[in-house]
Amino acid sequence: MSAKLDTKSVLEVLRPVQDPELQKSLVELNMIRNIKIDSGNVSFSLVLTTPACPLREFIVEDCQKAVRTLPGVEKVEIDVTAETPKQKQLPDRQGIDGVKNILAISSGKGGVGKSTVAANVAVSLAQAGSKVGLLDADIYGPNAPTMLGLSNAQVMVQNSSQGEVLEPAFNHGVKLVSMAFLIDKDQPVIWRGPMLNGIIRQFLYQVDWGELDYLIVDMPPGTGDAQLTMAQSVPMAGVAIVTTPQNVALLDSRKGLKMFQQLKVPVLGIVENMSYFIPPDLPDRQYDIFGSGGGEKTASELGVPLLGCIPLEIPLRQGGDSGVPIVVGEPDSASAKALRKIAERIAGKVSVAALA
Repeated sequence: MSAKLDTKSVLEVLRPVQDPELQKSLVELNMIRNIKIDSGNVSFSLVLTTPACPLREFIVEDCQKAVRTLPGVEKVEIDVTAETPKQKQLPDRQGIDGVKNILAISSGKGGVGKSTVAANVAVSLAQAGSKVGLLDADIYGPNAPTMLGLSNAQVMVQNSSQGEVLEPAFNHGVKLVSMAFLIDKDQPVIWRGPMLNGIIRQFLYQVDWGELDYLIVDMPPGTGDAQLTMAQSVPMAGVAIVTTPQNVALLDSRKGLKMFQQLKVPVLGIVENMSYFIPPDLPDRQYDIFGSGGGEKTASELGVPLLGCIPLEIPLRQGGDSGVPIVVGEPDSASAKALRKIAERIAGKVSVAALA
């Protein structure tokens, strides 16, 4: 006897379909909703765990194939939306109201392109439809405003029942706070640790972040006060470690990674920046200026994923200087594609951890 075309039968044929990252049934995860049947037309909502889902097209295709096995189905329409899950809370750390996931982009060494990665990952997530904030925790060398085209932005201070609250600047779909907004352009920050800890906590708790799916924290290099303040203050969904392929950078990145592991912060993986150079006049050529394979080898040795490799291109540097991230200014470039993939992988891993 043929199965009847109704809501129950649609759910049954979709039950074996899994989210490839979560490895659980879409039906069990309540990702299939609002099923409607009109003659032979079947429509429903597919609610993903992040707008930046890297396997979105495969999941949609699997759903369509499953529903089409039912007799009488003529058309399948799927409305794809997303609800980002909130990271697990920790009893000894204070979360931020309205912020679902706090992620750090860090490194053990300066000059590896950590801020470039943080800015482009934040913008990539925003482009995908997520609500994103960027906290520039590099108090001594804040440059996120330059990279997001906000060098001349004015941060408003509001009075609330909890005291003064900063209103973040906004561009390219990303909210931003930075020490650069609070000091003159050439003014150095000459502070000891306690003052640095205080301003980072202010950026966490005394900023009107609103509702965010992801708060990306651009960390300073090293393994010092800023990293300790972040890891011990807020529940962090994870950290991505940025390195370049050469040994001197990899040695420092290993120390940074081990520090976060000791502080019980999940390590999402390693990002290898400046993996190879693509000359603008010879786009099919690649030059391993800083060596090759270092990030992959280190990730394998330390048992963490390699999130991606970003080539070195002139437009990548130009975008950072001009305030137009390469994922906006040159979206079809090799480095922009690599950065979007890295953002998707980070978002996917955060969702897996939140629903584990």
